[in-house]
Amino acid sequence: MNDPQKAPQIDWRVEFETGEPAIDHEHKEMIDRINAFLVMANDQPETELVLDHLGEIYAWISAHFALEEKFMREQHYTEFAAHKDDHEKLLDDLRDIMDEVEQSGYVGIEENIKSRMSDWFISHFKTQDALWHSRSLKN
Repeated sequence: MNDPQKAPQIDWRVEFETGEPAIDHEHKEMIDRINAFLVMANDQPETELVLDHLGEIYAWISAHFALEEKFMREQHYTEFAAHKDDHEKLLDDLRDIMDEVEQSGYVGIEENIKSRMSDWFISHFKTQDALWHSRSLKN
């Protein structure tokens, strides 16, 4: 058994805040869900369990993105298209990860999956969401 404490974790940071309380709450929830997945995935789980967790994360993130995009449209956010494209890239990557796990199993690709998920979220929060937050404060 691997040590769950050694699983990569995403820590909430102030620079992840958008200034929209509902979105910030969901971002914190998203990080909690991703961290729970990373801890679970650190223990060489069965492929079906990994797929179940990834499916739940995918569904939850899709709903979150819909809410976030609603706020952006209401604010007439000028970078909406680029931000939405980044959301679509993440969802595509999650689908690709799920396909990889379904085809090849989880063991052997776990580090790749964990780093892809962590890296994407941190990058998205620090770039796309930070840009949205800085622009929405000006309006």
